[in-house]
Amino acid sequence: MGTEGDQHTKSEGGEVGIRRRVCSCTKDDFLPEESFKSWGNYANALIQTPTRLIDRILTRSEDGEELQAKSRSQNEMKKTLTWWDLIWFGMGAVIGAGIFVLTGLEANQEAGPAVVLSYAVSGISAMLSVFCYTEFAVEIPVAGGSFAYLRVELGDFVAFIAAGNILLEYVIAGAAVARTWTSYFATLLNFNSDRFLIKVNSLADGYNELDPIAVGVCLIVCLIAIYSTKGSSRLNYIATIIHIFVIFFIIICGLIKSDTKNYTPFAPFGVRGIFKASAVLFFAYVGFDAVSTMAEETKNPGRDIPIGLIGSMVITTFLYCLLAITLCLMQPYQNIDIHAPFSVAFKSVGWNWAQYIVAAGALKGMTSVLLVGAVGQARYLTHISRTHMMPPWFSQVNAKTGTPVNATAVMSCATAIIALFTKLDILSNLLSISTLFIFMLVALALLVRRYYVSGETTNANRNKLIAFLLIILGSSIATATYWGLSKHGWIGYCITVPIWLLATIGLWYFVPHARNPKLWGVPLVPWLPSASIAINIFLLGSIDKKSFIRFGAWTGFLLVYYLFFGLHASYDTAKEFERGRGWKNIEEGSNGVYSKDAPIASGKEMVSK
Repeated sequence: MGTEGDQHTKSEGGEVGIRRRVCSCTKDDFLPEESFKSWGNYANALIQTPTRLIDRILTRSEDGEELQAKSRSQNEMKKTLTWWDLIWFGMGAVIGAGIFVLTGLEANQEAGPAVVLSYAVSGISAMLSVFCYTEFAVEIPVAGGSFAYLRVELGDFVAFIAAGNILLEYVIAGAAVARTWTSYFATLLNFNSDRFLIKVNSLADGYNELDPIAVGVCLIVCLIAIYSTKGSSRLNYIATIIHIFVIFFIIICGLIKSDTKNYTPFAPFGVRGIFKASAVLFFAYVGFDAVSTMAEETKNPGRDIPIGLIGSMVITTFLYCLLAITLCLMQPYQNIDIHAPFSVAFKSVGWNWAQYIVAAGALKGMTSVLLVGAVGQARYLTHISRTHMMPPWFSQVNAKTGTPVNATAVMSCATAIIALFTKLDILSNLLSISTLFIFMLVALALLVRRYYVSGETTNANRNKLIAFLLIILGSSIATATYWGLSKHGWIGYCITVPIWLLATIGLWYFVPHARNPKLWGVPLVPWLPSASIAINIFLLGSIDKKSFIRFGAWTGFLLVYYLFFGLHASYDTAKEFERGRGWKNIEEGSNGVYSKDAPIASGKEMVSK
């Protein structure tokens, strides 16, 4: 909640303290930095934009700075979660609309029965990313997730662009799941899936089917997420347990009614169809990174986070593959319904009553996805605003509930608004591309973390690291581009793949490790993160052109916001922190954060860790 101004009180020693009141929305809650104190200050800040931008691009945060940033929230989040909670949060975040909606679409139109291989490829890619996330989450247990990790290793600018895209992904994914929730709810009541949509002809096509039930579901989930993280966890794993039982029902009963003839032909669309479906089905794994944002509320991060993240992903991938096999054994892939595949499959084999169990299970799963998404996206926004790249009003944690109320409410409202207007097919186009982009950056950041420490890594080793990383990225992009442009060629892979392999060998052999993990580390470095980079970029090559255009438009919007607001607010805040005043003075809107005569950080400070 926002502050309602400050009340000054005196302690026994006569010192003046500050006591926060309950709620307010003043200018200083949103733009307390020196650059926004007056129009003159803001004009001066805009003149300084090039120098400040260079500073923010080159500056890397410290682990300790990310941990200290928690004080910006006035109250700490409560450490109530264990590995058991994280496993259920992970499964609740992932097993939802993706498996119940996209499986039928991709099996019918892109992969056929080989959709199980598409899920396996997506699962391997997600698992590699999970390993990269765990090391960061253990060593930097804050609510910022990938934003905090990228800020430490790749700098403020890259972190902000990445975080803006991950927030967009969460909002869109939540809106897509909320609208699908309405469709399955209608099916459960034996209506057509569009029964509760309200068509408004005066609105543009694609935005003219209003979904008020989706809005209501988003708001109810928001209230639960605000009330208690532990309460959300309990509700989530109760719902997920029910969901798991329904999944086992689908698998066991579906296999009873299976016919192996439906598995012929196995891959009617060939290898290209398998990978194209895999890029889309990555949406089914979206959400596991929300678990890393809960590191700040975890009792024992070094033990609980690896078990929670890896355990939930292994279980999820296994269940996805079983469900895909079951669906394609029940029906020929040409007959699979693209809207409610599992319900219609049971109807097609004469078990009409089973569609209600499937619909109820789908509702339970999607409710869990919405709940964990609301928890995760709020914590991303909380930590971003702690750095003042977003207004600090979002970072405040409620003293009673121990949750970021402002961030949760705003993100949930944004999700509800998009869910009200926007059709599912429009929403789904933007999901996977943002996620694959973020996961690629996290893997890259892990390599930087292991091989570069400012002041310790020699210039020669730093230059070799940069060269090998550029070759790994370049060869991966070349492979993905060749895949996207060449329908039947193979010569290009004989060039790009060996280059990637040699670059990874070079990094492994010629560049010494500069840092070893303290509690838990990713195995097989640099091979595992390098493979994660290659696979994520390769899957990007299977995504359609329109999605890249939307991705570019959103990233452009983020850049405009950053140059006019986020850059100057975060610059002032960083300089205040460097002067040793800490977060408290910034929070209170103290003057003197920035002076036009203040020196820009030296080159050493810019890359200090």
